[in-house]
Amino acid sequence: MKQYFKDIFTSIWTVLIGMRITFSHLFVPAVTIQYPTVKMTLPERARNRLYVNMDDCIGCLQCSNACPVNCIDIETVKSLPTEDLGLTSKGTKKRLYVTEFKIDIGKCCYCGLCVPPCPTECIFMTDTYEFSEYKRHDLIYNFCTMTEEEIARVKIQAAEAEKEAAAKKAAAAKPAAPAKPEQTKTENPT
Repeated sequence: MKQYFKDIFTSIWTVLIGMRITFSHLFVPAVTIQYPTVKMTLPERARNRLYVNMDDCIGCLQCSNACPVNCIDIETVKSLPTEDLGLTSKGTKKRLYVTEFKIDIGKCCYCGLCVPPCPTECIFMTDTYEFSEYKRHDLIYNFCTMTEEEIARVKIQAAEAEKEAAAKKAAAAKPAAPAKPEQTKTENPT
C-alpha cells in the first residue's frame, strides 16, 4: 500500500514540474507575429530576390560571369556608331542593346556575388522574400524592356553592319595585283 501512494505522489509531482513551465508562460504576453498582415522587418543586408534596373544596364555581362550557378542569361547586340542609346544614371554611355536579360530564381542560391561586379549598380537584392510559384517556368524573370519587333530590327541592323564591315575589311586586305610583264613571242624558224 505504501508503494501505491508513493506512485501517486510521484505522478502528481512530475505533472506539476512539467506544468510549472506552462504556467509561467501562461501570464506572459505573446510575441507571435500575425504573418499575412504583419511582416517581419528584414536586416539591411538581407539577400532575397534580385531586381535589375534596365535603364542602367550596359550589357557588360559582369553579373552573369560572377554567378556560380549560371542563373543569369544575357544577350546583347552592338549598336551602330551613329546611334545614341543614352546614358545610365551614373553617367556611363550605353553601347549595347540588351535584347535578353533573364534570371532563373529557381536556380539562384542568393549568394549576392552578382551584385558587387556591376559597374552601374543596376542589379541588386530586394527585400521581397515571398515569391513562391506553382510552376517552375514562372520563376524565370525577364527584365528586358525591348519588344520582339525592336529586337528583330536591332538584330537585322547589326547583321547588315557586320556584313558591310566584313566587306570593307576584305576589300582593304586585297592588295593590288602586280601587272604581269608582257611576254614576247619568239618565232621558231622551222
